[in-house]
Amino acid sequence: MSIKSIPFERPVERSSPTTQSGKTFQVTFRPLNVTMEVEEGQNILEICEANRIPLEHNCGGNCACSTCHVIILKGMDRLSPQEDDELDQLDEAEGLTLTSRLGCQAKVYGDIDLEIPATHRPSELATTRS
Repeated sequence: MSIKSIPFERPVERSSPTTQSGKTFQVTFRPLNVTMEVEEGQNILEICEANRIPLEHNCGGNCACSTCHVIILKGMDRLSPQEDDELDQLDEAEGLTLTSRLGCQAKVYGDIDLEIPATHRPSELATTRS
């Protein structure tokens, strides 16, 4: 399976989003050290795509691969629960940890801090450390 290369571009500064409930949360991406304010209920992959944060996703966010694997550093309890499909796909993820999630499945319901593993970063970021 080939890994899609996503060029790195600095995130676009945007005004704070609001939801029907008015709740927004902060998501910090390591090793980029970028914090985004996001709407409640968005998944991590959607946040990355909307803000030009590079995260591999070969299957297009359909929970059919493990390329959008991220490691949650803080706030695992502030994400949607894992379902069986996600757990099955995570078994294939390189560098699996106890706090691994698939970006396409993990919806945000509070402030979180996450790491994009080196194997899922564009080449210019692959050697960056947090």
